[in-house]
Amino acid sequence: MSDISEIVARLAALSDDELLAVLRAATAERPTLTGVHAALGTVAATDDAIVDVDVTPDTEPSPSHESPAGRGASGQVGGLSAVPAVPVPPTGIPPSAAMGGYSPGGVPTFESVRDRVEQRFGTAQGMSELDRQTPAGRSADEQWEAREKAARERLDRIRKSLHGNDIETTEP
Repeated sequence: MSDISEIVARLAALSDDELLAVLRAATAERPTLTGVHAALGTVAATDDAIVDVDVTPDTEPSPSHESPAGRGASGQVGGLSAVPAVPVPPTGIPPSAAMGGYSPGGVPTFESVRDRVEQRFGTAQGMSELDRQTPAGRSADEQWEAREKAARERLDRIRKSLHGNDIETTEP
């Protein structure tokens, strides 16, 4: 189970009593979650129909998730910080693939390359539209149209002259 949404879906499918038992088992040996564990114990004490489900993790908790027992963040509420100073990503969850548009191996992602190409295409298209709006751009368009018209007229004359030669050679 490495996908967060899969874990959330499985937890959502549990009944309240089963979810409470899972959360109590998950927070039992974690010093930074003692407040959560105590609150879960209070909720469990107020409910009559708690199902005690034996929940044991498949793997041992990583030492990076635990904080030293004597460290106090402030003098408030038990002296332990409920939130670690630096968030540590849980094990088993893959790092974000879109971290700067590069994979962990340093290869650009398809999405980042596509976004760059679309951005450059849009910029080029916008610049050509702006160029046509300027006097120099209009002048270049007019010159292009004049050359096209002259080329079409010349091509029509060449075709007529070739067409005229075809008629003369067929009649002896």
